[in-house]
Amino acid sequence: MTHDGASGAFLAGQTGLIVEIPEAEPVVRAWRERLDPGARAGVPAHVTVLFPFLEERLIDASVHAAISGVLAGHEAFDLRFEECGRFPGTLYLAPVPDTPLRRLTLAIAERWPHTPPYGGRFAEVIPHLTIAQDQEPHVLSSVEADLRPRLPFSAHVSSVALMAYDGTTWRRRTAFPLPPAADG
Repeated sequence: MTHDGASGAFLAGQTGLIVEIPEAEPVVRAWRERLDPGARAGVPAHVTVLFPFLEERLIDASVHAAISGVLAGHEAFDLRFEECGRFPGTLYLAPVPDTPLRRLTLAIAERWPHTPPYGGRFAEVIPHLTIAQDQEPHVLSSVEADLRPRLPFSAHVSSVALMAYDGTTWRRRTAFPLPPAADG
């Protein structure tokens, strides 16, 4: 999840759907805590599925059921993080393959079309695990050089978490399981 570039802050009541990547924490935590506002606000290492999502006050049992219904069509999957990527001012880890993540985002965005990914600011959504935001290129290069020897690592994705911001901290409200992958 990315903070609001205009104000530099998250807004109380905002929510987002993410795939938590606990396997990344030993690799990226120190850098994220220093250089990613989301980490400082309590967001774990993750790949965003949809942010911003619905205002928290609008999320009730029927929304939970609808999210579960959408996710029921998407099996758990494995990812590898092999290299870094960049957006202007941002360093991230690129998940491979990214297709399952793109499918999750598309499915949720199709169900709630009035909540486009990142507020519709980008023509293409590129799944990524943010490490540093709003930094100069030399800072990003230094972070990347430090991370490169710790790559690759793998992660298993078996749920999508609903996160909400209370004005101070992001907290996980619930997690929606993905069905296990069919043996095959």
